[in-house]
Order: sequence, then structure tokens, then C-alpha cells
Amino acid sequence: MTTTTLRPPARPAAPAPTSRQAERLWKASPLTWFGLVLGVLLSLFPFYWMIVIASRTNDAANAWPPPFLPGGKLGENIQRVLDNGDANIVKGLMNSFLVSGTITVATVFFGSLAGFAFAKLRFRGKNALLLIILASMMVPIQLGVLPLYILMAKLDWLNTMPSVTVPFLIGGFGIFMMRQYAEQAVPNELIEAARVDGCSTWKVYWHVVVPALRPAAAVLGLLTFMEQWNQFFWPFVVLADPSNPTVQISLRSLNTAYFADNSQIFAGTLIATLPLFVVFVIFGRQIIGGIMEGAVKS
Repeated sequence: MTTTTLRPPARPAAPAPTSRQAERLWKASPLTWFGLVLGVLLSLFPFYWMIVIASRTNDAANAWPPPFLPGGKLGENIQRVLDNGDANIVKGLMNSFLVSGTITVATVFFGSLAGFAFAKLRFRGKNALLLIILASMMVPIQLGVLPLYILMAKLDWLNTMPSVTVPFLIGGFGIFMMRQYAEQAVPNELIEAARVDGCSTWKVYWHVVVPALRPAAAVLGLLTFMEQWNQFFWPFVVLADPSNPTVQISLRSLNTAYFADNSQIFAGTLIATLPLFVVFVIFGRQIIGGIMEGAVKS
């Protein structure tokens, strides 16, 4: 006698979404547009408010209710900032360009080189070294101020640009970021093919790895430049000479202890912000493309 096992009837497959339904899934709703517009307005308002105050007199900047439209004193206030001998903002801009540019180039170069080594090369102690680099990212800079200041004094670098440049030529974040990107963006087969063609490790890095890491390098370069451009604490510690400041030290000199000229302070802030805006406009497409490509790869 044979027994038969009753099986439940198979469920019908879900119908594939039509083109109209797929288009509806990707179409932004009015609530999405409202959130995006609100986010843009909130992001741009501080910059607009800076322009409003920088284009008015100090009395108008302190008035209540505050003005919400730009005035006609922007050029005059900018000229006052440039003529302010205590702030020395032109020298501060030049020094910040030198320091931020040097640190950005060094961070991208050494970060990509070390990231390639940690991601694709085999050597003894690799995991231990990577762990030490990750641990260094957890130590705040304030804990190392005193020994670093003593080292700068022994090297006779106080009040000089090397004191604000050399300690930040490479960081753990840059190495870790480039290592994670190189792990996915550079296939092992491509490196092996370059080895077969007779390329040395340096040629593999320069001709194979660097082109693949360009999107991540653009993102790392912008983040590093912005961080160093806005750096205030360490330059304030080692640059005691007011004739050799960075741009953030120059902005601090505009705010005296006895009188705060808000129109002049905001005009100086506008001058210090414009280089970051120009950098983002020039390299914004590469930066956004690098972020999106990294998101797709992950």
C-alpha cells in the first residue's frame, strides 16, 4: 500500500513591476522636495547672513530687529580688513595656502602609498602596524600638544611654518581611507599582470594604483585641505609672532578684547571662506563622483 504526500500548492510568483510602477518608485514626492529645499536653505543661510553683516556698518549689524538684506558697505569693509596691520590677513592667506596645500599633497601621496601597501602587499607585522595606526586616530591632538611643542622648540621651529606643517603631513585617517578603497578598487589580477610585464612595486603603484585611487584621493584631498585651512588651536600655540600668522589667527586678531567690529569680522570671515568655496567649485564634480563610486563599490 503506497501513501501519497500532499504538498501545498505553489504560490504564484509576484508580478514584475511595470515601467510605470518602477518610475513611480524613483520619483521624488513633494515631501522629499520640501525636505531638500529646507536643507539647502538652512545650509546657505549662515553664508548669506555673513554677507549681510559684512556689507553693513557695525551699528546696523547690532541693530534690532537685525537687517536681512545686504547693504552697500561690503567693498569698504573688505578694504578695512586688508588695511588692518594687526590682522595681516594677506600674509595669513598666503601662509594658509602654503600650509594647507603642502599637507594636502603629502597626505594624499603618503596615504595612497601606505594604503596600497596595507591593502595589496604582504609583509611581516602588517596587521600590527595597521592596528597602531587605527589606535593613533583615537588620541586627541590636545594630549600631544606639550611633547610636540617641546620638540618644535628643540628643533628651533617655533614661529615658523614647518612647525604647523610637518606634524600633519600624514594621518591615520588618510591611510585607513585609502587602504579601504584600494582593497576594492584595485584588482589583484591587475597587479599580477603588471608584475608579469616587469613592473616594479613603484611602477605598479604609479601606473596602476594611482589612477584607480583618484576618486578617493579627490575626497581625501578636499577633506584635508578644509581641515587644515580651519585649523586654529595648534597654530595659535606655536605661532606667537603676529607678523607670521595663518588665516585663522588673522581672523582672531580682528576681534579685540575691548571692541568687536562685527562688520569687519564678518568681512574677514568672508575673505577666508572664499578659497574653500572656489576649491569646491573646481573639484566638486570629482569629489561627488568619488563619494558615489565608493558608495557603489561598498
